[in-house]
Amino acid sequence: MALKDSIREALKEALKKQQRTEVATLRLLLSEIKYAEIAQQKPADDSRVLDVIAREAKRRRESIDAFERGNRSDLVAQEEAELAVLMSYLPQQMSREEIISAARQVIDAVGARGPGDRGKVMSQLMPQLKGKADGKEVSEIVSELLAAC
Repeated sequence: MALKDSIREALKEALKKQQRTEVATLRLLLSEIKYAEIAQQKPADDSRVLDVIAREAKRRRESIDAFERGNRSDLVAQEEAELAVLMSYLPQQMSREEIISAARQVIDAVGARGPGDRGKVMSQLMPQLKGKADGKEVSEIVSELLAAC
C-alpha cells in the first residue's frame, strides 16, 4: 500500500476513534501532499510524500523551539503531539553515531580536506540520509568533522 493511502486509512481510523490531534495533523498532511502534487502536476510517489512529511516535521521542531523560548508550554505540548504523529510515518531516525559513520565514509570518498569542502560532502551525503536524519544535525556533524581535518 502506498504511503499516501496508509495516511488516508489512518485518518479514517482517527476519525472513528475521535482523536482530534491525529485527525487535524493527518488532514493537514494530506493537504500538503495535494499541494505538492499540484506543484508537480502529477501524483506524488512515496519519496515525495516522505519529503512532505519531513518538511512538516521540521516545521513542528522549529515551532517547538520558538514556543519554548516564548514560555508557551501549552503550544509546545500540541506541537510535540503533532510531531509524534508525523514521525510515525518517517523511517527510523539515525543515531548521531550512525550519521558520523556515514559522514566519515563520504568525506573519505570525496577526499574532503577542510571546511571548504562542506558542499561536496553534503551533496553526496544528504541523498543517502534523506528522511532518516535531520539536515540541520547532519550539517553540524559534517562541519565538526571537517573542522578536525
